[in-house]
Amino acid sequence: MAATFTDKKILILGAGVTGLAVARSIARRGAQISLADDLVSEVAGFSVARTNLYSAANFDALVVSPGWKSDHRLIIEAESSGVELLNEVDLAWQIRAELVPSQRWIALTGTNGKTTTVEMAAAMLREGGISAIACGNVGTTVIESVESPENYEVLVLELSSFQLHWMREATFVAASILNIAQDHVDWHGGFSQYAQAKLAILDRASTGIFNGDDPEVLSRTANWQGRKVFFSLDTPGPGELGVIDDLLVDRAFVSDPQEAAMIAELVDVIPTVPHNVSNALAAAGLARVMGISHESIRLALQNFKLGRHRIENIYARDEINWVNDSKATNPHAAAASLMATISAIWIAGGLAKGAEMADLVKRCKSRIKVAILIGADRELIATELRANAPDVEIVYIDAPQSYEKGGSDNSLMEAVVRAAKMRAKAGDTVLLAPACASMDQFLSYADRGDRFAKAALKENK
Repeated sequence: MAATFTDKKILILGAGVTGLAVARSIARRGAQISLADDLVSEVAGFSVARTNLYSAANFDALVVSPGWKSDHRLIIEAESSGVELLNEVDLAWQIRAELVPSQRWIALTGTNGKTTTVEMAAAMLREGGISAIACGNVGTTVIESVESPENYEVLVLELSSFQLHWMREATFVAASILNIAQDHVDWHGGFSQYAQAKLAILDRASTGIFNGDDPEVLSRTANWQGRKVFFSLDTPGPGELGVIDDLLVDRAFVSDPQEAAMIAELVDVIPTVPHNVSNALAAAGLARVMGISHESIRLALQNFKLGRHRIENIYARDEINWVNDSKATNPHAAAASLMATISAIWIAGGLAKGAEMADLVKRCKSRIKVAILIGADRELIATELRANAPDVEIVYIDAPQSYEKGGSDNSLMEAVVRAAKMRAKAGDTVLLAPACASMDQFLSYADRGDRFAKAALKENK
């Protein structure tokens, strides 16, 4: 479909951030816009109606927002009627060809660490003199970034499995896969389908930056025919990135792969925990593909700060640390946080999204002193703790009657924090790393993290 969209009737499934960005963009290009959403009834500038009021056959194309399942009635109708299915990333790619044809894209996916790594990579590019922005599943949408008056030279795309499920056209100079672990298996219908969606990022890339420490990434990329650059926390072989003593080193983007060039020191990566060092190596690989020098990468790392709700230190007193990792919305992310502690008062629970908790508990049981559990699927965690870590104290916290999701009352998290404070001793970390999504009791992972921080500061003032 041409980027003008003149007089095309377009139905956009989803009136959230992505859907509205697409609506504004293609309306300016002459499209007649309709928005379908069963949860959102009103947005600025466009009318919204419930999905049952539309027939796909009445439109020239459907734009599918991330998260809409392929078995939705309107999508099935569109496919059977020959109506074109579009998505935001591919539309942005078409508009890029019109507005900024010299703009290059690099992309990244994974179960955990995506946002940190794309923001690291964008910072490295900027330090090296390239105008770049991290976008996609983080910050601004891809289509807004393409249309920005900044005319970015490079976009660094964070892509979720939902976005990759629908993407067909966008092409990348390089793509990275950080890790593949259980997440969103309820949406995809199983782990294999979820993993396949992640691997789709390689369909239109010639260079792959892969985590050599992740067995799923190793096995599932074995037959891919592009240039493979592996990174790991071990000593790198020729053509790889890795760690030697206290240095991050490059043996992939150097004139002689038998030699090792220093990228940065370990202490330049803050916090210096294993999964964050791994993120830094992945970002460095993407930056090196784009020609960024080792020195620029090191300077970017020294000045880089993690975003909120990701291993965020809230408070420390009496040798007790309070840490907000509310963005740890699956077992893989929660395990990384727990393994960065010695003795955790672990706050967990919420919506598990079909994920299993056994591996998490088995791997991290020696780090868990107490488990304070909340939310709809907390019993999944409790069951595994009883089976695999019977010495861990389990504390259930129910939402008080006064508590309402999104309301001003913070009694749920205040009860959690009180229970944690009663049990925490010198050397402990009170860690919110829920291993679950938040929407059963909170508006978002950010709302959950903000409420935890507010309660922790109130209790410790």
